[in-house]
Amino acid sequence: MRGKFITFEGGDGVGKSTQLSRLAGFLHKNNIPFVETREPGGTQQSEDLRNLVVRGDVNRWQPISELLIMTAARAEHVHHVIEPALNAGKWVLCDRFIDSTAVYQGVAGGLGFTPVFDLHTMVNANLMPDTTFLLDMPEEVGLSRASRRGGDARFEKKGETFHKKIREGFLELASTYPERIVKIDAQQDFDHVWHAIQAEMIKRFDLSA
Repeated sequence: MRGKFITFEGGDGVGKSTQLSRLAGFLHKNNIPFVETREPGGTQQSEDLRNLVVRGDVNRWQPISELLIMTAARAEHVHHVIEPALNAGKWVLCDRFIDSTAVYQGVAGGLGFTPVFDLHTMVNANLMPDTTFLLDMPEEVGLSRASRRGGDARFEKKGETFHKKIREGFLELASTYPERIVKIDAQQDFDHVWHAIQAEMIKRFDLSA
């Protein structure tokens, strides 16, 4: 039986990595084999491409160039990691996927949704997650959190106007795909956010608490 594909989305600093780790523990408790991964990244080739886009000057790339780099990284990731795991019956937990590209390069970058999803269909046969958790919070709160953790910061440096568009883009996707995307208020404490995710997983996939 093919595994399930679960993604976490949201602006910078919303707590995706923390909640993904908690979900990994939950799946382990339910004896479900899984793979944890991230985008851009997941393979050595994709990690190399990640370094091109998440570091350096904020104006290093045009949005169309970012889209092509992200798509190339995703092609390697899907081919070498995601599809093999799903076909082997493993669940895949991924920190960001196509929705981030649609929002960062499509909405905030001004390209629109259409070229992003069209390219994804051509390159990755329109592979989509079974469920996406959108962790939502005001952009200024997320940026404040992100600034405290350090690390890769090229997109964080683009400022609140850019990140306001990011949030608006994610909310638009959530309203367009309500059956797939579960919006959760990430301003709550981590335990409340996790309980909302856990409840949704139990309901959708008949798992045990």
